[in-house]
Amino acid sequence: MTERLDSAQPYAIGLFRIVIGLLFAVHGAASLFGVLGGAAGSDGGAIPSGTWPGWYAAVIQLVGGALVLLGLGTRGAAFLASGSMAYAYFDVHQSTALWPIENGGELSALFCWAMLLLVFTGSGALGLDRLLTPRTTRTLGEDERATEPVAA
Repeated sequence: MTERLDSAQPYAIGLFRIVIGLLFAVHGAASLFGVLGGAAGSDGGAIPSGTWPGWYAAVIQLVGGALVLLGLGTRGAAFLASGSMAYAYFDVHQSTALWPIENGGELSALFCWAMLLLVFTGSGALGLDRLLTPRTTRTLGEDERATEPVAA
């Protein structure tokens, strides 16, 4: 059973990346263009262009989310997105209350950790990163096998 689940891991990561990227990009599009209900707290409108930090966060959400969705530059885009969500949580939400459930910061915290996970896992299967980067396989020697970490 474990071997079968391990073989599906790249596809599970790829699907996770696609869903997180799509949700993140849609959140940015709503804030920038006033679509799908618009920016939070704007009665369906868009964030005024150039306002700090909301407009810049929305640009990061739209562009970073699209890159993560496509699996193109996933690690870099996810790193920037994770940092922007950490900033959103600690600067905007935590000043209200300590816990995310109290301060409305659940979405920022979840996006922050989901994007941070993608920094370490990469794009998984189904990403453009795999098409653009040539993959090479390398056989480990006996000395290298002893130091290679074992996946649980």
